[in-house]
Amino acid sequence: MSSSPPKEGSTEAPKRHPLDWQSEEFYDNDAIEKEMERVFDICHGCRRCFNLCESFPLLFDMIDESETGELDSVDKAGYKQVVDACTLCDMCFMTKCPYVPPHEFNLDFPHLMLRHRAAEFKERGTSFTLSQLAKMDRNGNLAKPVAGLANWGSSQNNKVVRNVLESVAGIDHRAELPIFYSKTFEESATANPPAVNMDAPAAGRRAVVYATCFVEYNKPATGHAAQAVLAQNGVETKIIYPACCGMPYLEQGDIGQVAEQARKVSGELETWIDQGYDVIALTASCGLMMKFEWPLILPDDALVKKLSAATFDINEYVVDIAKNEGLAPGLKQIDGGVTVHMACHARAQNIGAKSAEMLRLIPDAKIDVVERCSGHGGTFGIMKETRDYAEKVAKPAVRQIKQKQNDHLCSDCPLACKHLVQAIEEGGDEKVPSPDHPIEIFARAYGLIAAQE
Repeated sequence: MSSSPPKEGSTEAPKRHPLDWQSEEFYDNDAIEKEMERVFDICHGCRRCFNLCESFPLLFDMIDESETGELDSVDKAGYKQVVDACTLCDMCFMTKCPYVPPHEFNLDFPHLMLRHRAAEFKERGTSFTLSQLAKMDRNGNLAKPVAGLANWGSSQNNKVVRNVLESVAGIDHRAELPIFYSKTFEESATANPPAVNMDAPAAGRRAVVYATCFVEYNKPATGHAAQAVLAQNGVETKIIYPACCGMPYLEQGDIGQVAEQARKVSGELETWIDQGYDVIALTASCGLMMKFEWPLILPDDALVKKLSAATFDINEYVVDIAKNEGLAPGLKQIDGGVTVHMACHARAQNIGAKSAEMLRLIPDAKIDVVERCSGHGGTFGIMKETRDYAEKVAKPAVRQIKQKQNDHLCSDCPLACKHLVQAIEEGGDEKVPSPDHPIEIFARAYGLIAAQE
């Protein structure tokens, strides 16, 4: 028997266990329901997460409105509502829960929701629409030759097509959808790379820029800004995009496909890592997958471990240059102030507020930070079934952004930024900040790209 006294929660760094997704018990519905009862009862007694997302209010309302006011009289059919309202943002695990491991209660609420979804996926798959939306590389490549037509059809102004999409596919007509380009970021960046500044203090560094599916197909401007900033600081870059990180599959519980994506990407990047290249992810969700989720899904895969150790978020990498070699000169003030939205998947990386830290390197910069979830959560924010939840979760962040009264808004998550700006526009505000990635603002401070490229 241990002689150590019991400890309060959250006195040690949270530690996540590998996902036992290849065992039969992982998908056992009775075992999952039993674990959900255990976890939900602990959550009911704590309630610190009541204001994070819609999962917890739904759970607590079900308990409060039940016959006994306790979990024992809650209809277990209602558990699925709690699962479906979870965006896998990880904020309960990372910032609120006092009972995460190494605490003896051993709570990991997001991964329990993921386990439930994985069991559902194994039993009956997912909806046709969600299964098709998850095929990011196929969709991006199909849209390339008809980008103009695709963007016309998905535009909010095209009410006829969007109403059809809503009724047939369940994609909410209110959601602003990403646009496509006829050239991928990898294609355009390889054709016209910026000259590397060999006089910069960090000259000699080499990095692979993992484009990510969103930058590759939907917002190449972020990639060009990153490549330009790195070149200005002496970093030789290679633009490599083997495949999507698999986050869209993770949301659906298709862990096996996530593992396939991890093996493919880590296998293609191994050669570059062995040559001394760092790996830079351009969006927060992809960085989180490569650093943390993949090693929990494939804990014994040496290539996944190697890639995880070599991966940086783009903002994290620029800060690392500043702290070690020093930045190249030339940064100039950005007028109007910048509000930095700390995306949940950036916070979950445990690297600190690197986007704000990077932007504070700009002379006389007014930088304000908002640390509330945008509510977008990938497809969660665009589907009719969950759009209202996404808008509700976004309200505290939107309120804080408005209070800052800055001209610029940036986020490590491009979908979060788009979602927040749309909410501000729909609120009828005269002052609507321009949506950016932090590295785009940093590139403008260097004079490397124009505003609203």
